[in-house]
Amino acid sequence: MIIINLALFLVFLFVLIKCAGYAIKYSSRLAKALRLPEFIVSFFIIALISALPETTISIMSAIEGTPELGLGTLLGSNVADLTLVFGIVALFSSRGIKVKSKILSNNFYYLILLLFPLILGFDGKFSRVDGLVLVLLGSLFFVKIYLDSHKFHKKFNNTKKEPFAKSLLFLIFSIGILLLSAFLTVKFAVNFAYEVKLPAILIGLTIIALGTCLPELIFSIKAVRKNHDSLAIGDILGNVLTDATIILGIVAIISPFSYNPYNLYVTATAMFMGGLLVTIFMKSEKSINKREAIFLILFYILFVFAEFFINHVLGLK
Repeated sequence: MIIINLALFLVFLFVLIKCAGYAIKYSSRLAKALRLPEFIVSFFIIALISALPETTISIMSAIEGTPELGLGTLLGSNVADLTLVFGIVALFSSRGIKVKSKILSNNFYYLILLLFPLILGFDGKFSRVDGLVLVLLGSLFFVKIYLDSHKFHKKFNNTKKEPFAKSLLFLIFSIGILLLSAFLTVKFAVNFAYEVKLPAILIGLTIIALGTCLPELIFSIKAVRKNHDSLAIGDILGNVLTDATIILGIVAIISPFSYNPYNLYVTATAMFMGGLLVTIFMKSEKSINKREAIFLILFYILFVFAEFFINHVLGLK
């Protein structure tokens, strides 16, 4: 059964990722038809859609009674986004990732928000009150970004009329398949973790977290290759903020849970450090160059080793 559960987990994870890719594709087409600024579109629409894999996995995990799997998926995918994804995208770009000065104006608030999962979960549990606080903080930041949207003037070039109705239909269909595949991904991931005696949170931190990062990775690489760096930055940063506040909050509201606090200490600290590194690199010459990209990738590798050390060498449950 171990092989069967692993195979089915990988199959449905692949379906999940493909559906998220289609959801991003058709949501961006709808956004183009509305002629909105690139950064705002990516931070709001594309980031929210690309967050659907970890969102659905985390919510389904909470409903299934294993919310720690959702915690690992959300925070683990955030670390991967801020380090591995940014690093790979910068390496694929011929000139690195260029950053507009307006994008940097909200970085202080962004970094503060990334600290809240660590602050609220420091005692080894997330209550419904903690969840409400996270949802409120995340929502307020999205409102702030929206109110500042006049700063971002570059808009999609709408030289071609987008098939609005067709895009909307395919978007709804993609999300429906995504929800079903997320439910099955969680089911077989939990079965596999149980059979090999691997902590569910570690499955979320590594295999699922990496898999759910693929939609924004693929989208961002395509964006920078077409000189739409603001799309890539908005997608990744919006995705991370959504996961760290609103989605984690929803999971806690659905099913308050406890966990080994050492996992959170390492993961949430790595998430904040990843955000801090990205901020520092973006402020330096307003870009993330290839040397900084390699540093971010090495940071992610160090994070994975730290997680395996905690869960296996120290034998934490």
